[in-house]
Amino acid sequence: MRRAAMRPPGGKLFLPFGVKLFISYLVLIIVPIFMFGYIANTILVNSYREQMNTNLTGTLKQIRDNIAYKMEDTQRLSDLLYFDESMPLELMRYEEGWVSYQTTKKLLIPKFRQVTDSSNLRIWMSIYLKNETLPEIYNADPQGTDPLTRGNHWDLYHLNRIQNKPWYADFPPEEYGKTVVWRQVEDDGMFGRISLLRRLVDTRDPMKLETIGFIRISVYLSEIFRSVDAGKIGSGSMLSISGEGGRRMYASGESGLLLASEPGSKMEIDLGRYTMLEETLPELGWNLAAYVPNSVVDQDTRKVNLLTLIICLLSVGLISIVAYGVSRFFSRRVSKVVSVLQRFQQGDFHKRIHYRGNDEFTIIAGSLNKLGEQTEHLIQEVYVTNLKKKEAELETLQAQINPHFLYNTLSSISRLAKFGQVDKQHQMVMNLAKFYRLSLNEGQTVISIYHEIEQAQAYIDIQQVKYGERMEVHFDIDPQIVKFMTVKLILQPFIENALQHAWRGDRIYIRVVGRMDAGTGSIVFQIIDDGSGMTRERVEELSGSGSGSAAGTAGSGTSQQRKGYGIRNVNDRIKLYFGSDYGVSLYSRPGIGSCVTIRIPVQPRSRGEQRQNGHDHIGRTG
Repeated sequence: MRRAAMRPPGGKLFLPFGVKLFISYLVLIIVPIFMFGYIANTILVNSYREQMNTNLTGTLKQIRDNIAYKMEDTQRLSDLLYFDESMPLELMRYEEGWVSYQTTKKLLIPKFRQVTDSSNLRIWMSIYLKNETLPEIYNADPQGTDPLTRGNHWDLYHLNRIQNKPWYADFPPEEYGKTVVWRQVEDDGMFGRISLLRRLVDTRDPMKLETIGFIRISVYLSEIFRSVDAGKIGSGSMLSISGEGGRRMYASGESGLLLASEPGSKMEIDLGRYTMLEETLPELGWNLAAYVPNSVVDQDTRKVNLLTLIICLLSVGLISIVAYGVSRFFSRRVSKVVSVLQRFQQGDFHKRIHYRGNDEFTIIAGSLNKLGEQTEHLIQEVYVTNLKKKEAELETLQAQINPHFLYNTLSSISRLAKFGQVDKQHQMVMNLAKFYRLSLNEGQTVISIYHEIEQAQAYIDIQQVKYGERMEVHFDIDPQIVKFMTVKLILQPFIENALQHAWRGDRIYIRVVGRMDAGTGSIVFQIIDDGSGMTRERVEELSGSGSGSAAGTAGSGTSQQRKGYGIRNVNDRIKLYFGSDYGVSLYSRPGIGSCVTIRIPVQPRSRGEQRQNGHDHIGRTG
């Protein structure tokens, strides 16, 4: 997995085996982990919501029980009067004067004080008696004031004060020991009170109950509902008690939750943003409701979600590290196999791989090693055979060049001997010996460019004897290229063809150029003459003959077979040795001259050649 992705020759995106293996591991890991995480998170969130609802329900029940206890405690105060069997006897004695005074002082006042002093709440008890012979005892509080602000106290009135009141007229029929009503009467709503209403009856005969009075015990709602604290169910929450018609009687907590917040107003709450739980207060018939913001619930569920996500990510991270290690282990083995196959594809069959252990990779490695060894052996055999064949072809082509040149030179020597020009004949023979000494080059087919130019210079010296001042040859060679190697005898045949076929008049000028072509990374030679040139048809004829190019062969040979023979020979030898990208090309125009271009690759020569020719110098010969 050193390279995440590369592009093969086909152009399609290539993903290494290790990456595919790692991705498959991740898919097989991530999907189950997050699926199980999602299921576990859903179960946990639902469980949390159920637990929260259970806790809220339990809290509401505790609040409800606390309220019920306080109301029952207040009712027990009324029981002290309701179930007192001595009360009816005294209250039904309609005797004025001393009897009524004694009853009030000895019985009623102590009894009423006992009741009010027994309460843990602030209460105001009003007793209405049917016996008008008993005196009324009460405090005259100013209009608009709350009597309960004076603390626990009681008042004694005659029953006729309330007989015309609607709340008394609508009071339900008496059921022994059970008829108790909690209701806001008179100014209770104004001062935030609620009253326990109950008859006083003659209990001596339960089957025939006679009303002898009425009890009203008023307490503050805030004291009855003291346990109604929104802080018990969470921040931003509210506890509300609503009466008949959904009107709010009491609330604790976030008052902004209410759209109508005045006491006694109808409850209107945006339930879309809150979770609501309800409990009924049986004694009052009112509803106790808890409103918990969804944001509070969501905040806790977000913590659960975050915890689940962290656990999933940690699990994915840990298992991914393990998966990466496993995939890297196998990808390294596959990468070695791919590396060997790529080297085989490039022609290098020396690469070998070895694995520890005894598995499929070991078998693959052994098979590839054996395949590489056998292929390398076969290639070596084929290579040696082709090399010998190539060398034979080069030697054959080389042998074809030398006799052709030798024939022309011997013809020139013969003419010199015929005309008695012994000195020139001697000089030409010496130059011919030098030429062949350089041409033999100890049997080497590839020589340095320096030696190739030196050999061409030896040929020019031979022809200089023959033509004298009628010919002029100029070398323009880049000194940097003389250290590289070339197939021998690539310049001399073109100079020879120019001297044989390109004369126009009695003079000829030949220029030999050698330079480095940085664009293609090759060496380019050009043999340029100002001779007679060739027609386009002749150039195409030479190009179509398979030579690929020709040079300065404007003249005609003695036969069709010998036309451009030396040019084709050089082109074939270059292509045979260096490949089809290199060779000879020709450009010519009649009456102007010809230009031969020879292209060969840059091949450094041996150190021995460099030391031998460290003083290379290429000049001008004319």
